[in-house]
Parts: sequence; structure tokens; C-alpha cells
Amino acid sequence: MSLDPRAGQPAPAASLVDLGKLERAYYDAHPDSKVPAERVSFGTSGHRGSSLRRSFNEDHIAAITQAICDWREAHQVDGPLYIGMDTHALSVPAHTTALEVLAARGVRALVASGGGYTPTPAVSRAIVTHNRAIGARADGIVITPSHNPPEDGGFKYDPPHGGPAEAAITTWIERRANELLAASAASIARIPIERATREGAIGTYDFIGHYVDDLALAIDLEAIARARPKVGVDPMGGASVEYWSRIAERYPLDLTVINRTVDKTFRFLPLDHDGRIRTDCSSPYAMANLIAQRGRFDIALGNDGDADRHGVVTPSFGLLPPNHYLSAAVDYLLQHRPGWPASAAIGMTAVSSDVIRRVAESRGRRVVEVPVGFKWFVPGLADRTLGFGGEESAGASLLARDGSTWTTDKDGIVLALLACEILSVTGRDPGRQYAAIEAALGRSFYERRDAPATSQIRERLRTLRAENWSAPSLAGDAITARRITAGNGADLGGLKVTSDQGWFAVRPSGTEDVYKIYAESFRSGDHLERIIAEAIAGVASLIAQ
Repeated sequence: MSLDPRAGQPAPAASLVDLGKLERAYYDAHPDSKVPAERVSFGTSGHRGSSLRRSFNEDHIAAITQAICDWREAHQVDGPLYIGMDTHALSVPAHTTALEVLAARGVRALVASGGGYTPTPAVSRAIVTHNRAIGARADGIVITPSHNPPEDGGFKYDPPHGGPAEAAITTWIERRANELLAASAASIARIPIERATREGAIGTYDFIGHYVDDLALAIDLEAIARARPKVGVDPMGGASVEYWSRIAERYPLDLTVINRTVDKTFRFLPLDHDGRIRTDCSSPYAMANLIAQRGRFDIALGNDGDADRHGVVTPSFGLLPPNHYLSAAVDYLLQHRPGWPASAAIGMTAVSSDVIRRVAESRGRRVVEVPVGFKWFVPGLADRTLGFGGEESAGASLLARDGSTWTTDKDGIVLALLACEILSVTGRDPGRQYAAIEAALGRSFYERRDAPATSQIRERLRTLRAENWSAPSLAGDAITARRITAGNGADLGGLKVTSDQGWFAVRPSGTEDVYKIYAESFRSGDHLERIIAEAIAGVASLIAQ
């Protein structure tokens, strides 16, 4: 897709969402359950949509929450439900709706003490620590569309393992929620929020206090305090704003939160590649404000709306591509986590850079390759057979320093702090760490592109078979593999084609009218372009059949 000429520039007033219209539509617009785009649909991480498109309205949230209650009852989940939300405009009304339904069903919901916002990793950490210590099984809900635009809302369920729900659960919840929508969400029982609060149906939990106090279990904060690198943090107006402020108070770090603004229009963010506003901390356009200040700090960090993603900026490199940082993080962790199980593997998605695989194998560790979606890492992080799981889209988590489970969902705060630890312990920032990796293991040329795709095209790509790709070579090299499954045997939801010198993968988006092309070359940038061109031409041919 072409680059918008305004990318990286301030958002014009005309591009800002009308918050009043957005909230009115949440309550007043009612989805038609017969229209596919207006039904509940769980993608790789929950249901997402906008009230303006009648895809994220009060009816959806009431139905999803009721369905979650039904699932909990059917599976004897009897502990408290931890509920968090980010700073998107639709998160607050959705939070209220969910609490009213939970109260009516007698589910003990725990919200942030004193109000405020709660990042995804803090909810996951709360579930993990509760279920480790107490017999009753807790679970959670996080209300967030992650890095998506300001007009969007999102709603995801974390079962008792504390991570994103697996497909069997989300399929059940999605089906039940759509049944409720079709039968009229207005009939779902609710207790008004004021009454539920007054009667004690809703409890509180000190998410921020427990999470910040526990950080030293995951990160060597003493090493950072000794080295005292100058650190700048931009929470991008997301749920981590107060968390970073508390971290700066709690630990003796030279850490400056350079932007504490929370504005539900996100007017302070530069436009992304397509001219829209996003809290995408892996985008050089959305992160333009922080990149411009990189000379002020030894290392600068960013998070997206719910802080499950990380962005790392260094003076020498600028914004590190996610694959670069994941490679550097894996290389460092495998040398500086003696408390991890010796057999703990490294998890990567099938569309991540193969440099990650090379790094792990060079350190004598097994690699587990999974499809796109962090839910695939959850079992391994929970049972400690994975020491680390990372996605090419800048989401990752890891085991605690003693080898115990930290979180089973992405943790952008911990991954950001890990960059500070790397610099403090080795004297090299992650950009220089990655340069050393490339010098030892070979240079990578990697890119991800989006291409327009109708729902029919996306369905065609989703049902491809390996034999559909008949070309004998890829950019001049013999093809060594054509596959529709990841290394763990699970369905890729697309196709991956590999040679000795590169690969590409194509898969349809679960939430947008695009398909994604991922490609990597270990030869040159020109070779990468040839791979991408052949992938696009091949997809066009398959679609035309």
C-alpha cells in the first residue's frame, strides 16, 4: 500500500474523531446480527470494531460479557475476574457495560484501585500470581483495541492461564454472543454501575502497585540503577502513562516520561503510514515525536495503547525494527538468565525474521515456531517450556529471572526495560547488539507489506494448500519448502514458501480488508524486492484461478 504523504506529520483537526458522536453511537446504534460485519468476531486477539460502523456497540459488549459468564459457569471458573482497560474512548463505556453484566451474574469483578487505566500485562500478571497462590481460578478481561485508531474499541478475554484465549474458547464465546445478539441484547440482565458499586458487587485491586513492585523479578533493575543510563519514555497516551511515572518514583532510575498526555482523540500523535492515527510503537511514523528526541537519551522507549507492545529507539540506530530487537533480546537473555530452565525453548512466529532462529540455535536452544497470534505462546510460558515468546509485530514476554512464569500475555513495559538492562549490563544498546549479531550470523533484509483484499480474496488465501504454489524457484533459488502449517504443526492461515536464501509468507488480515506479505532475504535488498514481486504476482495468479 502506498505511503500517505502526511505520514509522520501532526494530525490535522479534520482527521480527529468526534468523541461525542462516537459515544452516542455506542449506546444508540444497534447492530444487525444478520450482517456479518456487525456480528461479534474474535480475531487473533479479541473482538474489535467501532461504534460508528456498528461493530463495537453496547449490544456487542453486553452479549460478549454474558457469553463469558456462561463459559465460566460451564467450566467451573469460580475466582475473581480482573478487568482492565486502555485509554481509547470506547473503553470507558464498554468497561461500564461489562461490569453491569458481571454484577448481575454474581461474578466478582476487580477493577483498578482509585480508577484509571490498566495495561494488558498488569491484568495477565494479576491472574498468574493469583492462580499460583490461591485455589480459586481467576480470569480476566482487557478492554482495548491495542494500537488501532481512536475510533476503535476492543474486548478480549484471558482465561485462567492469564493469556489470550485460545481458538476453542473464543469460538465458543463468539457463537454464544451472536446467539444473544440475535435474541436481543436488551434482555441481558444488568445491575446499574452505581448500585453495583454501592452494594459491593465490584471490588478493587492495586494493579499498578503489585505490577511495579514485582518488576525486579523480571528485570535486573539494580544493574540499571548502577549504570544509570538516561532513559526517555513515551507512553503514546496509552494505559502505561501512570505505570512509567510510578516506575520512575519506585526505582532509582534516570527515567523521564516525556509525554504524560491522555487525550482520547490522540491528537498529539503523528499520522501513521496510511494517514491514520495509531499508537503503533513499531511504526517510525507514529513514533516520529520520540525518534526526533533520540539525541537526548541513551535509550528511548514507547508503548502502544494497552502496553502489550514495545518500541526501542537508540541514538545510533533510531527506531529498531521489531525483529532486530527480538533477536538482540534473545541473544542477551540466553547469556544472562541462569535461573531459566536449561531446556526452555525460544518461541517465534512463522513470519518473524530467521535471525531469531539463528541466534537461538547458536546459543544451543531449541526454537518453537508458531502461527501469528500470541495465544500460541501461552502454554509454553505457563509451563516454562518456553523462556521467551516474541512476535514480529513488537509483542513479547519472557520468564521471570528465576525461571517462573512472569506473564502469559505480551508485556511491552518489561520488554522496554529489558533494553535498558541490555545497555546497562553489556555497555551496548540493542542496536549495537544487533549489529554484532549480523556480523556473526549474516545480514537480513526483511519487510512486511499490506495489499488490498476483499473478503472473498481473504477467504481464498485462508484456504490455500501447499500444492497451489507450483513455481519451482523463488527469486532465482530452488524452493526448499511450501507449507501451510507452522513448525508446531498448527495451521498458518496462509502460505509460506522458502529457499536457502530467503522466504515469503502471505496471510489474510483477520480485521482489515488487506492481506499481508512478509518476506526476508539473506542476500540483498534487491533480492528481497524480487521475492516480494514474485509473491505478489503469484498471489494475483492464484486469486484469478
